[in-house]
Amino acid sequence: MNFQNKNLSAVIIGVCMIFFQNINAQYLKGITNVKDTSFTNASAFKKTLKYFPQTTRVPELHFNNVMQKTDITYCSYGKRKMKSDVFYDKNAQKKQTAIIIIHGGGWRSGSRQQHHQMAQKLASLGYVCFTPEYRLSTEALFPAAIYDLKACIRWVRENAVKYNINPDQITALGFSAGGELAAFMGTTANMPLFEGVVTHSNSKSQVNAVVSIDGTLSFVHSESSEGDDSKNISAGTYWLGYSRKDSPKLWEAASPLSYVNASTPPTLFINSSIARMHAGRDDYRKVLNENGIYSEVHEFENSPHSFCLFNPWFEPTIQYIDNFLTKIFST
Repeated sequence: MNFQNKNLSAVIIGVCMIFFQNINAQYLKGITNVKDTSFTNASAFKKTLKYFPQTTRVPELHFNNVMQKTDITYCSYGKRKMKSDVFYDKNAQKKQTAIIIIHGGGWRSGSRQQHHQMAQKLASLGYVCFTPEYRLSTEALFPAAIYDLKACIRWVRENAVKYNINPDQITALGFSAGGELAAFMGTTANMPLFEGVVTHSNSKSQVNAVVSIDGTLSFVHSESSEGDDSKNISAGTYWLGYSRKDSPKLWEAASPLSYVNASTPPTLFINSSIARMHAGRDDYRKVLNENGIYSEVHEFENSPHSFCLFNPWFEPTIQYIDNFLTKIFST
């Protein structure tokens, strides 16, 4: 299937479906406003340990040169304040590369604290790392999370001077659902449909690099298993408000692969050995290659989906990220 040639139809149909969601009773399906805590580092570790007994937790990391600020508001919706934490090298002299780290949890669970160890480690290497929250499907459906993360990117760019950031070196990095969202940030740069309501900002939402860690690139690709509601309602169905069977065009419109193009930034894929977790990756890379856009793939043999959270995969993951960003941003 040539996804690139279908971009326009996917966007048009996506526009219709997004507005249709707002007046359809199914829009309320799954929205409970009750926090879903089913996916945490602790629960993922317990599950992973059953099949990979060599796994160990990454302890809290502390570096003398790394400063941490928490509960920073990057945008608000009425009384709802969207928060992020920031980690940075207090001794940095030159402008740094920013990394927006997007947590996983099936667009329904997880928290911004999920990758604090990763943020600490990357900050110790000279990056400025942000760990934003975004609205999950218990609170709001697609594309709310997209709006949030685009707002975060704009906020980071607006605060580049304050945090000693190079505004042309902003990276979207995410794991699992966050990996899908990171790729979506990279493929829909400044696209009005996915910007949300922009107020008091002249900054743009494009990112200059993407790191997708086991994130699906397409909900409708033959490699994807997302959308199987035979036993339980899938995470994708909760997030999009409709099953794949009921609204395949909406599912296509929510897929990063539908928008990958000549303006998509260099992309790093770090993957487990579970192929369905990076559905559509090869087709995505094909478009990148056709447009001369650099990309890398690193797969950990015989590894769990949650590999980046734990040892022995944590440090190699950090090294892949650092090597990739050093390569593409070297001057």
